Amino acid sequence: MKKIVVATLLISASFAGIARAESSASCDVAKDKWLSEDAMKAKATELGFDVRQIKVENGCYEVYGIKDGNKVEALFNPETGIQVGED
Repeated sequence: MKKIVVATLLISASFAGIARAESSASCDVAKDKWLSEDAMKAKATELGFDVRQIKVENGCYEVYGIKDGNKVEALFNPETGIQVGED
């Protein structure tokens, strides 16, 4: 039984790493093509985020805020403003 649990956890961790890598890859954009932080904040607000902070992580904009009453950390493509993942 322990082997099944361990195997399941390892497989889950592998998929989480793959999903994170895909999110980072979709943020490979030249800095001169990025939206400004204010434009990113406006886009996130349009999507229902109450934005508290914006950072850059692995080439993506990382938006910290509240959405639907929950704390969220979401990753956005810096050129298009499309959400590409969540932390």
